[in-house]
This record gives sequence, C-alpha cells and structure tokens, in this order.
Amino acid sequence: MSTRNIILLDGPSGAGKSTLADRIVDGWPGTVVPQLVRLDDIYPGWGGLRAAGEHVHRFVLEPIAAGAPARWQRFDWNADAPAEWHDIDPERPLLIEGCGVLTRANAALADVRMWLDAPDDIRKHRALERDGETYAPHWDEWQRQWESFVEGENPASLADLRLDGS
Repeated sequence: MSTRNIILLDGPSGAGKSTLADRIVDGWPGTVVPQLVRLDDIYPGWGGLRAAGEHVHRFVLEPIAAGAPARWQRFDWNADAPAEWHDIDPERPLLIEGCGVLTRANAALADVRMWLDAPDDIRKHRALERDGETYAPHWDEWQRQWESFVEGENPASLADLRLDGS
C-alpha cells in the first residue's frame, strides 16, 4: 500500500463528483497538489462504465501498490479509439473520480473512499444541462450500467465518507 494519499470519489452521474473533485484539488493544503484523474477521460465510449474502473485498477492502482510506474490511457471519444498515455507522478497525492471507480478491488488499494449522491431528478437535470444533446440519447443506457454496477459492487458500502450532493 502506498504511503501517499489515494482518494477514490464515486457516485452516480450528475451527483457533483467533478465539482467536488475540483474543490478538493483547489483547497488541498500545502504545495504538493493532487493529481486528478477523471474516468470521463478513460471510459471507452457509452458502454464502458465498468471498463474504466478496471483500467484504473490495472494501470494505476495495482502498479502504485507494487511500487511500479503507473499511468492511464485517455479514450478519444471523437475518434472512438484509445489515445495517449498519461504518467502518474509517484510523489503526489492522487484523486480519481468517476462513476464506477469504487469497486471492491479498487477500494482495497485506496486510502480514502468517498461516495457522493443526489436525488435522481436533480442528477438527471444536472447531467443533461452539463452535456446536453450529447448525453440525452445515452442517459438510459448509462443508468442501466450504473444500476448493474451498484448491484454488483455496492460502492456506497465501501465508502469511508458519504456525502449528499443535492
């Protein structure tokens, strides 16, 4: 296990994870600011909720736990293909946020596990306001993946800290 801070922040779409992650990074005490990895940059398309959490486990969390170099690969949504790799600085804290990051396997390799939730109507309004017509046709597909993920992993139960994003 790493001696530096690894924070996982999960919750449903539109709960406010990205906003909270930005606030955590902006308010971090000291001069060593955490690296922020967003699963939005990793999901391999609209059907890739689970794949992003697995990617983070394989390429970021497991290597860090083993003292090896860690990195993650961005997915280019426009090209519908994997893109460039990004190295993780082993000397800096790490915050990973996104739907599907708080799996049992990932939780075991993190120092802090956070869950952020909000009522369904608020979440949907926020998500569609944020991403508009890009997200609207995919909301139901994403929600089904999310519900399957929650049923299989029960991520809220893995959290050290549960927050209300409404």
